[in-house]
Amino acid sequence: MKNEGIPYQAIDWSAVPRMEHKGETGTSFWRTLQLPGLRIRIVEYSKGYLADHWCQKGHIVHCLEGEFVNEQENGEKTLMTKGMTYVVSDGAGSHRSRTENGATLLIVDGDFLK
Repeated sequence: MKNEGIPYQAIDWSAVPRMEHKGETGTSFWRTLQLPGLRIRIVEYSKGYLADHWCQKGHIVHCLEGEFVNEQENGEKTLMTKGMTYVVSDGAGSHRSRTENGATLLIVDGDFLK
């Protein structure tokens, strides 16, 4: 793994632009900080959100508020509630999110999950 030497920084998420991403149903809103080999996001899912694709990318996903279901393409489902985290490496399983009532997540991904 290549060390890019990311310097210390405090992140004021309210100052990071909020970008809209439509799901199959509902909408997600991302605030993204892109660093060398590392992406950190606060993602908000609206009520009734269902991702519009199966994702192969690795993530560390921590539920900050609400709850969502992490669905895997093989049929497994995990209810993720406030305070829970899941981890998956790149290519280690297709997954997508859905929520009935909305959720806010901290998502970290990058080169270290390859």
